[in-house]
Amino acid sequence: MLDAIETYLALRRTTGFAMLIAEYLLKSFAAFATARGQTYVQTKTAIDWAALGPSVAQRDARLRAVCRFVRHVRVEDVGHELPPANHFGARKKRRTPHIYTTDEISRLVEAALRLRPMRGLRPHTQATLIALLSSTGLRISKALKLTIADVTRDGLLIRETKFRKTRLVPLHDTAAAGLQRYLARRGPGSDDDPVFIDKRNRPLRYIAVKETFDRLVDKAGIRSTSARRPRLHDLRHNSE
Repeated sequence: MLDAIETYLALRRTTGFAMLIAEYLLKSFAAFATARGQTYVQTKTAIDWAALGPSVAQRDARLRAVCRFVRHVRVEDVGHELPPANHFGARKKRRTPHIYTTDEISRLVEAALRLRPMRGLRPHTQATLIALLSSTGLRISKALKLTIADVTRDGLLIRETKFRKTRLVPLHDTAAAGLQRYLARRGPGSDDDPVFIDKRNRPLRYIAVKETFDRLVDKAGIRSTSARRPRLHDLRHNSE
């Protein structure tokens, strides 16, 4: 079974999927099945293995990983049984994002510009990052990976997307001008240097951005209509 799993993983990776979690799950399942003396996927064994997950959601994810593998391998070998993918009945619910108003974005940017040290780069880094996320819909991880070479006349080059490709994100004139002002204040650097840096000129870390953003939300007096507080990730929905 391991050979079939390795072939499946290699094929999926050629189409751009990392398959790290799938590899861990499928090899775990293969070891479980082998311990039962089985070389083919059997429904009961797959369900028994998936049931070892500590939550309904994880049990569901484990079983679905096996199902995806079986759908692939049954094309050449129908000896594998296809378990019912919805056996555990888990349904993933997406959290409703907070859609920031124009006024809220302005208040966040203003609060960022009041960060200390006021004469340093930090206030401008946070303000520019917030404005960029809200106007482009970029994920924070992609924004933090931007290098100086990625900022072009035509927009932002986003490398290593979900399918390991590069795409161009156009910038509104206002966003482009704001980013150029930040880069001028940031100072010169090589093409490979990150756009957003901390006070030690190192790449800005996600945890630092998130902690600062959460404080800015409070300072700006932004409240969600739900019980959950507005998130940094929600900024990307403003451009949709």
